[in-house]
Amino acid sequence: MKLISWNVNGIRAVQKKGFEESIKCLNPDVICLQEIRAESEQIVEAVVNLKDYHVFSNSALRKGYSGTAILTKVQPLKVTTGIAIDEHDQEGRVITAEFEKFYLVSVYVPNSGNKLVRLAYRKTWDSGFLQFLKNLEQNKPVIVCGDFNVAHQAIDIARPKANYNKTAGYTQSEIDGFSTFLSAGFVDSYRHLYPDQVEYSWWSYRANARAKNIGWRIDYCIASSSLTKTIQDAFILTEVLGSDHCPVGLEIAY
Repeated sequence: MKLISWNVNGIRAVQKKGFEESIKCLNPDVICLQEIRAESEQIVEAVVNLKDYHVFSNSALRKGYSGTAILTKVQPLKVTTGIAIDEHDQEGRVITAEFEKFYLVSVYVPNSGNKLVRLAYRKTWDSGFLQFLKNLEQNKPVIVCGDFNVAHQAIDIARPKANYNKTAGYTQSEIDGFSTFLSAGFVDSYRHLYPDQVEYSWWSYRANARAKNIGWRIDYCIASSSLTKTIQDAFILTEVLGSDHCPVGLEIAY
């Protein structure tokens, strides 16, 4: 089973930049999307030509903001939205599909914001989200794909010294938050297979950052450690354009 995760920075915007063509070329079994910035009917309209996929989404209460979706060729047993904590379920940041052998979660973790104004909130969100995942894991293994808005290690960011504890996405608090997911039994699939590979998944639109490859790896596919042996590959598709993020993904035996 081939899983793709992509922060599209607006599903209607990326649809005009070759989104459908990219997906048809990649031919994933399941697609996790983040930052869709649209209502459910707008999402269905934007992917209308991807006829092989069932479409499920979780939009933010605030129109044109945040949101997640899952497109899947395999009909899920069940789809749910949110993490059952009202404080954290206003922005459409989590959608979960249950399959026969695992849960798949598409997540768009909150950005700590300019001047780190949401850093304290981000810490509570991480805690609540991890508890949600561990509750799922009591039933079957979990795969989580999405934009975690953190570069976990220095290898995951082009300019670590310039950004450390200054820029959202590379503070010690956020790094520790992601480490907690790994300590709790989840595996960073890409880093598990490629511990020394330098690749990024997001680049600022400023200063020609993508052409210069001044980027960050902030998009991940993490999985319950019990699934480690089923992970056949993990990848970052830097050549796929259309958003300030590129798709990431993994292939698992299913």
